[in-house]
Amino acid sequence: MQENTGVTAEYPGDAEVTDDFGLAGVPDAFQRLWTPHRLAYIKGGQNQFKNQDDCPFCVAPSRTDEESLIVRRGKTCYVVLNLFPYNPGHLLVCPYRHVPDYTDITVQETAEMAELTQTAMRVLRKVANPSGFNLGMNQGVAGGAGIAAHLHQHVVPRWGGDGNFFPIIAQTKAITQTLDEVRQQVADAWPEESDLSGETDA
Repeated sequence: MQENTGVTAEYPGDAEVTDDFGLAGVPDAFQRLWTPHRLAYIKGGQNQFKNQDDCPFCVAPSRTDEESLIVRRGKTCYVVLNLFPYNPGHLLVCPYRHVPDYTDITVQETAEMAELTQTAMRVLRKVANPSGFNLGMNQGVAGGAGIAAHLHQHVVPRWGGDGNFFPIIAQTKAITQTLDEVRQQVADAWPEESDLSGETDA
């Protein structure tokens, strides 16, 4: 008895848009999202940035906010969109100084990193209504830091069901907005300096 896999020879409408050129392959039931842009990051590995000259967190502030996906510039730290987001609105809070460890930053840098993180959460709640957040710093290569030489804190908005089979089983993440759209939304909603003192989560 032949197993029924549910795969048909063709999908409706295929004939109108498909030529007779064929490539080798065995049909199956999987749909595929191709993400070739991630190959450069994957091939680079964790140790590709070792000094300030090639560190993307050091280079980013020298370019425009739009080019670098910067959301907010502070005095000692800045906020940037993650180029490889876990979820839309995944932000990174980075000190300008090229230091690897949380114990390397000053009291002023620590305070501003905390303030920017809190404001990032408030802004993301306003523009995207997440039901939770993951905050964290991966310290060192063994700790999972993608760029271990330059300290950065992740601010990841979370929604119920965002940890479904796609990222867990298929190692695929569907992102519904372009990075420049998300950057603009978050930057536009970021409060001015004078508004920060009176902010609450209410």
